[in-house]
Amino acid sequence: MQVLIIGAGPAGLAAALCLKRRNGLSSVIYEIRPEPTTLGGAIIIPCNGTRLLDRLGVYEALLLRAPQDLKTALYSSQGSLLGETKLGTWSAEKTGYGHMRVRRADLQDVLLQALQEEGIQVQYNKQPVGIKENDDGVAVTFSDSTTYTANILLGCDGIHSSVRKLYVDPQVLPEYSGISTIFSFVPVSDLPPTASSITRSTGTLTPDGIFGLMPCSISNDTIFWLFSHEVPIPSSGNTRDGWEDYSHLSTSSFKPTLMSVLASVRGEWGALLKTVIQTTADVQFYPIFRLPLGGKWANGKCLLLGDAAHAMQPHVGQGVSMALEDAFMLSRLLLPETGTAFAMPSLGEVFSKFDEIRRPRIEKFHRLAAGRGEQRKRTGKWAHWAKETAFWAGLWVYKSLRLDRWGFWEGDLVYDIDEIEIHHSVGQS
Repeated sequence: MQVLIIGAGPAGLAAALCLKRRNGLSSVIYEIRPEPTTLGGAIIIPCNGTRLLDRLGVYEALLLRAPQDLKTALYSSQGSLLGETKLGTWSAEKTGYGHMRVRRADLQDVLLQALQEEGIQVQYNKQPVGIKENDDGVAVTFSDSTTYTANILLGCDGIHSSVRKLYVDPQVLPEYSGISTIFSFVPVSDLPPTASSITRSTGTLTPDGIFGLMPCSISNDTIFWLFSHEVPIPSSGNTRDGWEDYSHLSTSSFKPTLMSVLASVRGEWGALLKTVIQTTADVQFYPIFRLPLGGKWANGKCLLLGDAAHAMQPHVGQGVSMALEDAFMLSRLLLPETGTAFAMPSLGEVFSKFDEIRRPRIEKFHRLAAGRGEQRKRTGKWAHWAKETAFWAGLWVYKSLRLDRWGFWEGDLVYDIDEIEIHHSVGQS
């Protein structure tokens, strides 16, 4: 069985590695970009994802790059500490894996190295322009007039998936969430000595959004910061050109804009945040889109994985973990039942079972992420005061009652995709 994968992001790389190491299936990955590259800054991968990274054999390599001490502190818009907590304490005890904060570039680099070790080929500058099924399988034609055929096509090419547009579900279009992010990296060596004390994730609530600041390297020598906030659709329209114009405006004026946002943050903390902004040379602007719930994930011999199927807002830190779970579930469904002679499973039933198992969990996180996105929207003075008070009270209760010992808010993180029961109605063909 040959597998053709479109997209060399985490979903595509992990799927190829998973299918090779667990199923013995050969894959070739085709990527639209001319070279390895990644969008975005640093991400958190909770333990349901780090456990799967270990099973892929890349966890130890990531530990050499990514910090795991995920203590979190939340500050008010005046600079006072609202409370502290540590992410994933209970779930780490249950699973043996903690949360990981890693740069997307580091994650991609480690996965690419693992693929090279397995001899999995990645071809770049390959834009799909046509997909057809025939008796031999599914054929993909690219803009350079080449055509390749495989038994299975996996669309792992992100929220703007060509595979979804060309073949699986062209009616489903990304929708803007109303939230955008400005972010950048800053070397700690460029900051005052007080910056060396930043060894945990921090969030500062402002009436205009949330300002996050955190280390993202194992040596704590690099700070990642972001400002997640409400941004209306540009007056020039919800189009690529419209967002590019807005992006240029935002990135060229980010310093006075953010200095105004952080003006009320006083004390040593406020001074440090402002120094970070003043020290930053350039930023990236990223409008956050998502896919609406209810779209198709499969058609014929083709299946969408990761953001290509179910892109959600990043506010629950589950994007990469959901892609990993997708890959592992597909791997399990493509294995023959224990005790049976090998035969290629019926892809229609495999994809139907995949949808049945994965969709409820995906939709739960999708809705939770959208809800948390609402917390980034602009508020008035009294509404913001109420928000800060609610966060302070919640963190105080959580710490005072030691709710971390009981796994509050962590139940979904101990989920193990390899332990989910599969009722094998999957036929063989």
